[in-house]
Amino acid sequence: MSRVNTVLGPVPAEELGFVAIHEHIGYGMPGSELDTQWWKTPEQRYEETVPKLRRFHELGGGTFVDATGICNGRDVDHYKSLSAKTGVHIVACTGFVGGDTALPHFARADVDYLTRQFVHETTVGIGDTGSLAGVIKVGVSRGGRMTDLDKRIYRAAARAALRTGVPILTHLAIDAENAVAIFDEEQLPLDRVLFGHVDDGVNADKTRDVWIAEQGGRIGFDTFGYETELPDPPFWARPRKERLDHFLRFIDNGRRIGQVLASADANCSPLGWPGVKGHTVNYLFDDLLPDLRAAGLDEAAIQTIFVGNPADFLTIQK
Repeated sequence: MSRVNTVLGPVPAEELGFVAIHEHIGYGMPGSELDTQWWKTPEQRYEETVPKLRRFHELGGGTFVDATGICNGRDVDHYKSLSAKTGVHIVACTGFVGGDTALPHFARADVDYLTRQFVHETTVGIGDTGSLAGVIKVGVSRGGRMTDLDKRIYRAAARAALRTGVPILTHLAIDAENAVAIFDEEQLPLDRVLFGHVDDGVNADKTRDVWIAEQGGRIGFDTFGYETELPDPPFWARPRKERLDHFLRFIDNGRRIGQVLASADANCSPLGWPGVKGHTVNYLFDDLLPDLRAAGLDEAAIQTIFVGNPADFLTIQK
């Protein structure tokens, strides 16, 4: 039977339903929990997050993939409580958003140590929570090129993915040539990798999304909703129509629809920063789905993007 690791235990992939493939319960930089300006009690974080997840579930959402890596505010006991309360499956990750968010203990680690860390969290558990990670997170550090640490993390992630059967999510898809080379050297099939954030307003022009797809990788259009039309848009915002047109151009009348996944990369309860007001995971239902339907995508295409493709990607393959 196909299965996917969620914080409340393995579930059949067929039960995931509509999947938001790249989101955050609460994301912050290392040390943000100590910042007195933005510090939040567990009760405050809970109060901010529950209504968003409840509405996600009411609108038809089934699964929320939390792409918050080690050192960025990952709180699996919090996720377990939220999942039980809202009925939303939550998938936690191991790995790092980028080498530049890894604390020194991990930044100094070699590939073997990092591999063991990722394998442990996907097969034994994250800390003492008893919950298994369902994806491995990797990323390109600031500067636009993979650092030596990034490369060690990518290589460890590839080895852990092969050993455990869980897939890999990337933060940014720039410098993809180095990433693909590492995955090829480790003999990891590229359909086990979702190259994320190909649509963000800073790096879209530098991202070879079609080339990555031609190599066999999956493509994540997962910053939907970060629009220049927002009252206070973030620096990675992009005009709504420009991003939608990019997405439609990529899928090419359905030719590449089997390789694409979509999400909003929203932050339910930001840690150490105010977040982006007016942007939640529910952008997917409130705005993106109507935009896709207006652009001519039928329900079968929408099911492929948000149900079929994520279920296939998240399924443990061993």
